Amino acid sequence: MTNEAVAVGRVLVVDDDMTVRDVVRRYLELAGHEVRLAGDGEAALRMFAEQPPDLVVLDLMLPGIDGLEVCRRLRQRSAVPVVMLTALGEEEDRIAGLQLGADDYVTKPFSPRELALRVTSVLRRSRATLAPPPARTLVDGGLTVDLGARGARLDGADLSLTTREFDLLTFLMSNPGQAFDRAQLLERVWGWEFGDQSTVTVHVRRLREKIEKDSARPTRITTVWGVGYRYDGGAR
Repeated sequence: MTNEAVAVGRVLVVDDDMTVRDVVRRYLELAGHEVRLAGDGEAALRMFAEQPPDLVVLDLMLPGIDGLEVCRRLRQRSAVPVVMLTALGEEEDRIAGLQLGADDYVTKPFSPRELALRVTSVLRRSRATLAPPPARTLVDGGLTVDLGARGARLDGADLSLTTREFDLLTFLMSNPGQAFDRAQLLERVWGWEFGDQSTVTVHVRRLREKIEKDSARPTRITTVWGVGYRYDGGAR
């Protein structure tokens, strides 16, 4: 199976602007995706429950139930990848979306072609289990990461990780003791040659809340001041 085939899926596009919905739909369909459209948060949640998509493109500025609340409710029931659409200058909302578990974002006004590429990239990562690597497990004390199954457990309990959180954790655990700056992590984990480095900061914070005994005093993912982050656990 090719990477392109793996990266095609059902996409739910949520935006209250009919023109934006139509343009995004056409570009995603050209990329081979099956697309459904919702104009508000309530419709999006209903359509998600009726037929769960493989990925959601979600505008944060929605009438009624806003995009942040939609993202929060989606995360309560699913780890489906979410690509946010945010207006230029709405940094706080963008960071809030990432904190709620969104996987990626595109800033308006945006290139529909760039959005389609981002969707394909996120889907490819989230579907890596369709073409799994050789069986491999990373272990650090009570933390176990199964690369083939793309699952993680801490002290015997399953961890609920988004696609990006899993990829970031796997990358850091696979390179213990090595410091990476945010730009390097954006390139190696997100596949971005440029972008908002606060994305990395937010995902590191979320990972710490899930894998550290005390996220304020992390012992696994530590901060290297003036550089970035390093995995200091005993991964093997």
